[in-house]
Amino acid sequence: MYYKSFLLIAAVFVTLPFLSEDAFGHGLGGDAAPPISFEGMEVTIFTQLDPADMTAGEVDSANIAIRFYDMLTDQNLEQVTYRVEVWRSGDLLARNYFYDDDGELNVEVRPKGDCYEAKPWKCTEYYGEVHGTAGGLFARGDGRPLIDGPIFEKGGLYNVKVSIEGATSPRSLVAQPLNFDTFVSVAQDQSFFIKTASAAEIPVNVKTYYDDVENFTYNQSNNAISFDMPFDWTPKYIELVQMVHEEIRVPKSFEPYNPEKSFKGYVDGVEVDQRVLVMDPYSSETENIVHFLVTGTELQRINEVLGTSHESSKTMNFELIPQGKTEKNSFDMTFDNGYKTIIAWDSKYGAGDEIPFEFSFFDNNGGLVKDVIYAFGLVNPQGDQFNLITGDTPELFVGTKSLEGIATHLITIPDDGMYTLNLVLTGEGFSNYDEFFQASQMFEVGVSTGNSFIGTPSSTPTQSVNIPDWVKNNAKWWSNGEIDDGAFASGIEYMIKQGIISVPTTAGGAQNDNATIPDWVRNNAAWWADGQIDDNTFASGIQFLVKEGIISV
Repeated sequence: MYYKSFLLIAAVFVTLPFLSEDAFGHGLGGDAAPPISFEGMEVTIFTQLDPADMTAGEVDSANIAIRFYDMLTDQNLEQVTYRVEVWRSGDLLARNYFYDDDGELNVEVRPKGDCYEAKPWKCTEYYGEVHGTAGGLFARGDGRPLIDGPIFEKGGLYNVKVSIEGATSPRSLVAQPLNFDTFVSVAQDQSFFIKTASAAEIPVNVKTYYDDVENFTYNQSNNAISFDMPFDWTPKYIELVQMVHEEIRVPKSFEPYNPEKSFKGYVDGVEVDQRVLVMDPYSSETENIVHFLVTGTELQRINEVLGTSHESSKTMNFELIPQGKTEKNSFDMTFDNGYKTIIAWDSKYGAGDEIPFEFSFFDNNGGLVKDVIYAFGLVNPQGDQFNLITGDTPELFVGTKSLEGIATHLITIPDDGMYTLNLVLTGEGFSNYDEFFQASQMFEVGVSTGNSFIGTPSSTPTQSVNIPDWVKNNAKWWSNGEIDDGAFASGIEYMIKQGIISVPTTAGGAQNDNATIPDWVRNNAAWWADGQIDDNTFASGIQFLVKEGIISV
């Protein structure tokens, strides 16, 4: 049943269009504009920064890559004339024409501060050879045109407007220019101090990817941090916004913001979806990082909750409030490329709940994999697959993306029992891998009582697990059909009563002599006998048999 379900999730991917390694999607340093129909094609612009995660003041030179391509074939259009504009907070920073032969324009940007002009574009200078026919700036070979101006010297959201004036030939102009809007974010660090009830001063850093933070405050009574940021709430503008990203960085020594806490977040007084908040204890050795990742969909919902009068607001207020301590269950999965995923959730949730499962992705050096692309599905104890997540942008890439390498998925587990998670890494950054990497893990979900037993393969049991190696022979014989269910159950029952097998206890059900042992328990036994799963995972299967009354102890 396990292998059948794994093949099913893989089959879903096969039905989706596979793209080359140049396929792109949205990210903090990259954005694809909505496509436009043009001569039988669906053409679009993809804008990408290098470095992708840029912080103002830390780079002397950056690259803007602008790709013009057909989404239906993933092929670039060649010999393209572009008009490129760069805007920030309503100010024009740069505007010029460019030309390139292969459909991917690369322009070097050198951030320049100390511009005191009322119109910042007057401080911008351009360098490069002018194409004799197209008239735009271009560079021969591996060279790049250069923009030197007040661009990326401050953090915030930059609007890169691209107009395609000509394509397929330096002499060929389009009948009507094709206009595209893309947005890229540059981070900016702002430092603050909060004073606790004990009069201690705690440094807090806010890394903003959108605009300057103002009115930073700390509430000693509930340890809440809040701040404001300029923002345009008009629906027309929100339609263009993919993500508003803010980071709150607090020292690991500051207990109210440790990773064991849960948090509530608010934007303009409206509580945001739990998936908006991402706790990252991994990226920094000295700080815990809480991300606000407010999607365009969430921004629209906030407008709807607050009504049309809110659409004229020019400020966004963020508030983060620590809640109580949480006890988490977790298990990990390792892939053939050396990457690892940790799956965790609050142990108070169980069957029937919408459980917030937290996915954290790590590379083979233990660092978070930013912009990881993945897909997954779950299999219930009956072998049926559900909650299949393959992403909603198959024209860009196969899978869903986690910008910071950590993501929360709300999944309703209908009944208690053993479930299987099938997880596939499909890519990272702005492209799919040439091959996918698959992993699978079984885990148990119990009933929802707030403090009920919910075991996982890697959770620490309340009692030690002690199963002699020779028991694996019994498990293998049973999985191969050499002994029947009754003999296997009786043997396990006897060994538990005699103390030969020690497993964590769980409440047993009424004796049920007619109950059948599910296939997944047989699979468990075979994998355990072959060394593919550990004692804890096999023990969870025994616990299930006790709970269902198949084994009496």
